Amino acid sequence: MSGSDVLVEAFGRIPDAVSRAVDGLDAGQLAYRPTLGDSSGSPGNSVAWLIWHLTRVQDNHLADAADRDELWLADGWAEKFGLNLPREDTGYGHTSDDVDKVRVDSAELLVEYHRAVHVRSMKFVEGLSETDLDRIIDTSWDPPVTLRVRLVSVIEDCLQHAGQAAYLRGLLARAG
Repeated sequence: MSGSDVLVEAFGRIPDAVSRAVDGLDAGQLAYRPTLGDSSGSPGNSVAWLIWHLTRVQDNHLADAADRDELWLADGWAEKFGLNLPREDTGYGHTSDDVDKVRVDSAELLVEYHRAVHVRSMKFVEGLSETDLDRIIDTSWDPPVTLRVRLVSVIEDCLQHAGQAAYLRGLLARAG
């Protein structure tokens, strides 16, 4: 298996995890934020925020790597979501108030945006050679980041957040 084949397989697992996490949830369930069990009493992230954020990160990072515009901006997803956040926002560094601003009317909107990003991601990853994967794309780190490492990082982030959303979905079902 080539490096590209492994990445295709890994990226291919994300959409099912996203769909399972949001399937059948209504707007209120998507926005639900559990109170953390620490002394701060701060609420955690919602399912909507987790899925929106993982998709924004994948869209942002792969668009940058492919030297393309993000679908969020170029294809009108920012307008479809209508969030009270800067258009370029990916959720990185969000405060609790920012997380509250990520509200959607339906799970379908989250899935549709993720599907669009996934299709574009797969087209990009399928055509990568080993030379492409070894290309340095970020020199601000030591060691510099290759495309291969960036893609693995995106996969890790997406699957972690999809797992968190699935766990939160389980909490919702249990409280139901």
